[in-house]
Amino acid sequence: MRAAPLVLRDGDREILQAWIRSTTMKSGLVLRARIITLAADGVAHAEIARRFDISRQTVINWRSRYLAHGIEGLHDEHRSGRPRTLDRDKLITTTLTPPPRKYGVTHWSSRLLADHLGIAHGTVSKVWSEYGVQPWRAETLKFSTDPELAGKVTDIVGLYMNPPENAIGTAA
Repeated sequence: MRAAPLVLRDGDREILQAWIRSTTMKSGLVLRARIITLAADGVAHAEIARRFDISRQTVINWRSRYLAHGIEGLHDEHRSGRPRTLDRDKLITTTLTPPPRKYGVTHWSSRLLADHLGIAHGTVSKVWSEYGVQPWRAETLKFSTDPELAGKVTDIVGLYMNPPENAIGTAA
C-alpha cells in the first residue's frame, strides 16, 4: 500500500527548499528536507530510501516526526550522555592572555596550557579548532623572555654600525 502524499504546512516548502540549496546547513538537515519534500511530492517511501541509500523505516520516521512537530521536528534531539564540564570561555580567555613569566614563553602551546589548566592537551586542541584560535599566529607584539636580550641586541647593532675591518660586504 502506497502512502498518501505528505501535506506540508504553510510556508514549509520554501523553508525546506532553502535548506536544500544552502551550503552551510548541516547535511543531516538537508537530507531530512529532501526526504520531506519528496514525500510531499508523492514519491514512495521505498523510492526515497533507494535514492538516499537509507532504510525505508528512516523515511517513515522522518515523515512521522514532521507530521507531529513540523519543521522543528526535523532538528536533532538532545542526546544522552554526561554534560560538558569544561569552561570553554575560561580556556579561550586564558589562551588569549600571555603566559606567566615563569614559563619563559611568548605564547601558549596546547600542552603547556593543558598542564596549566589541569586538562588534556587534546581537549585544548579540540577547543582551539572549534573556535579557530591559533595562538602562535596572534598578530600582536611578542616580547622575548631572554634575560640577556639587551646585551645581544647591543652587540648586533654594534656590528652593523661599526663592522670589523675584514667583514663580508664592506666596501674597500
